[in-house]
Amino acid sequence: MRDYSDFDLYQIDTLLTDDERMVRDSVRRWVRERVLPGIEDWAWDCRFPTELVPEMAELGLLGAPYGEYDLPGLNSIAYGLINQELEAGDSGLRSFVSVQTSLVMFPILKWGSEEQKQRWIPALGAGTAIGCFGLTEPDFGSNPGGMRTRAVRDGDSWILNGAKAWITNGSIADVAVVWARTDDGVRGFLVERGTEGFETIDHKGKYSLRVSVTSQLAFSDCRIPAENLLPGTTGLKNALMCLNQARYGIAWGALGSAMATFSAALDYASTRIQFSGRPIAAHQITQVKLAEMYSEIVKGQLVALQLGRMKDAGSLRHEAVSLAKRNNVAVARECAKTAREIHGANGIVNEYPIMRHLMNIETVYTYEGTHDIHTLVLGNYLTGIPAFEPPAG
Repeated sequence: MRDYSDFDLYQIDTLLTDDERMVRDSVRRWVRERVLPGIEDWAWDCRFPTELVPEMAELGLLGAPYGEYDLPGLNSIAYGLINQELEAGDSGLRSFVSVQTSLVMFPILKWGSEEQKQRWIPALGAGTAIGCFGLTEPDFGSNPGGMRTRAVRDGDSWILNGAKAWITNGSIADVAVVWARTDDGVRGFLVERGTEGFETIDHKGKYSLRVSVTSQLAFSDCRIPAENLLPGTTGLKNALMCLNQARYGIAWGALGSAMATFSAALDYASTRIQFSGRPIAAHQITQVKLAEMYSEIVKGQLVALQLGRMKDAGSLRHEAVSLAKRNNVAVARECAKTAREIHGANGIVNEYPIMRHLMNIETVYTYEGTHDIHTLVLGNYLTGIPAFEPPAG
């Protein structure tokens, strides 16, 4: 079986360091050995394989881009490649690592107290604690500024009331990074599992991200200690900075999904005999589809690679992340649909990975900023006119 890794027309491997290639190859090997044999069953059963969390920690995948507290301290390219290889297995596994790393560990490291860092960062990196990120609300997805969750200071405590929706890892998390309105603006809080007044309810009936745990968080007069406030948070901008970190990983992860569906389509087209006794890969229309898929993935790789170099250089603008997330997820979505066409009826059964990737990418297309919202971010960058804001008056 030939797959995407057999083709490197633009010699992208030569643009990677030995360490970056080693990280990619080790994660790729782990995914093939430990994820792919069970992924279809886990997806069918809607089960997140918690037994793999210690293995992900052992590989250094949790908190990989950070160097503090004995974390790996990998560069942005290596971390991007981790996301790519995980999502080649399944979007749910990449989502788990992305949330743990970019949405939980990042804000604690960036704005947490030393006590909060010492308590949570080593445990989160070792996988002995799991975190989630509570920003999105039932009525406020693309408009987080409309949040209703509120925290009120009461002596040496804060009291939270409100609800969050579509929260990855919600019901399995030991700690939730929760964003709430206060008299001083939006602040971040650490809410631990088992706190009175804090409840989680899993979203049921998902056709997409079936391997991932997705939950609602509910707070009813939830009292948390004053020291659970992330002291460095000063507004909604802090939450959005976390999202920018996660979108970076998604821009890479989506390429992994695209590579997986391309590889499956190439293999299927090369072995599926039809009409003239030749494989359907011999047909011009199939070759057009494969060429389009490959071309778009290569371009997406170059975008992601430059994105990572800019991130490490400190010259990255958030609009560049929007472009990469928007483009690469759209590429993955089209690759999954095209692979489904090439597989014909076989594209809808779980003997092949196509429909699982296609359903997953529909969620990735929407979360961490929808395709349309990132389009408007780019439109604002190009025109200077924020089309997503209503006119005054």
